[in-house]
Amino acid sequence: MTDLDALAAQLVDAALKAGADAADALAMSGAEVSIAVRGGALEEAGRAESLDFGVRALVGRRQACVSASDARPETIRALAERAVAMAREAPEDPWCGLMDPETLGAPVDPATLMLEDAAAAPAPAALQALALEAEAAARGVAGVAQVDSAQASFSRTTLALAASNGFCGGYARTSAGLSVSAIAGEGTGMEGDYDYAVRRRMADLPPPGEIGARAAARAVARLNPRKAPSGAFPVLFDRRAAPSLIGHLLSAANGAAVARGASWLSARMGDAVLPDWADLVENPLLPGGPSSRPFDAEGVASRAQPIVTGGRLARWLLDGASARQLGLRTTGNARRGVSSPPAPGATNVRLTPGERSPAELMAGMGRGLMVTSLMGASVSPTTGAYSRGAAGFWIENGEIAYPVSEATIAGALPDFLRRMTAADDPDPYVATSVPALLVEGLVVA
Repeated sequence: MTDLDALAAQLVDAALKAGADAADALAMSGAEVSIAVRGGALEEAGRAESLDFGVRALVGRRQACVSASDARPETIRALAERAVAMAREAPEDPWCGLMDPETLGAPVDPATLMLEDAAAAPAPAALQALALEAEAAARGVAGVAQVDSAQASFSRTTLALAASNGFCGGYARTSAGLSVSAIAGEGTGMEGDYDYAVRRRMADLPPPGEIGARAAARAVARLNPRKAPSGAFPVLFDRRAAPSLIGHLLSAANGAAVARGASWLSARMGDAVLPDWADLVENPLLPGGPSSRPFDAEGVASRAQPIVTGGRLARWLLDGASARQLGLRTTGNARRGVSSPPAPGATNVRLTPGERSPAELMAGMGRGLMVTSLMGASVSPTTGAYSRGAAGFWIENGEIAYPVSEATIAGALPDFLRRMTAADDPDPYVATSVPALLVEGLVVA
């Protein structure tokens, strides 16, 4: 196995020797096994192993990133020389640079984050058995015509980050997944839906039969859809669709967008952006969390921080460059790949849940739309104007009346995000954990 810590350090050293004023490097290796079944038989089996690394060279206020996957010494030397040469020709960026050592902090021990499955990687036969069980459960639901796919996978990823400011660190993480896509009906009346689960440990995956049966039941429920009435109605976003609303808020709170003046949140620090019951907290130190990490892509130690407190915007998501441009301190939100410089992004985000179930919220709606899936997107980053295609169920007298397809929902994010009511059902296993959300007065067409 490649020693990723040593490889990242070699890349930094090579960049400095090639003439860089400063440099950092990210090295990643991974292995994944995936199994897909169909019709009760193996359809596809795959194993992928990868090694990818990249170096960022800084010459004055210019920077360039170059990546490769060949760790021979001559490749490392050529990679560093190319990065320095490209940086010398790049346009000046007054905000780029490494973090000052005193801003990095001391990262937590990665072991406390429970990012790895201590058990041995599952054999392909074990993954196939899970996929077959999930598929059989889906095929056993009345009305299901076929199971388009049932897949099980397991992966392990290791990364190391090094920089000429003295930072060096790394960690590993595993991921186990199981998914089913089912199709109900016949001919032009076919409808499809899915269910899936992703966990850090194989043992934590829910029973395959539950995933298969839920995917099938969702597909059957969508048969014979109708068009929704047009007008202003309450809209209930189920917990699969609701995270997208908070995702739009996080995009607007991205420091790079704010610094460019391309965000409707640019001048709203401290303003009400959600209802007063709402706290939106980011916690990259959540044990076993889907986006947990001991440090960000610039080596800044991770910590839990609010984004919205009592409905009011408490901070933006900042990396080093956006923080410098805004005259603020980084919030440790840098993310990056091996071939790109850092940019802001969120990790594990949690919205305050409500006290009523989705069924109780639905009962109080009277007449409106429950959204279970969203398509396309027309969301203005500068004004928050919102319009998206949607599918789900029409609600009459607080109960599901019939499935709906080809609907459009529209409104203004800065307005309707402050009028939401939350259910009590957030999914704790997704990066943006948001319960079902009821929004009054959206336009449906």
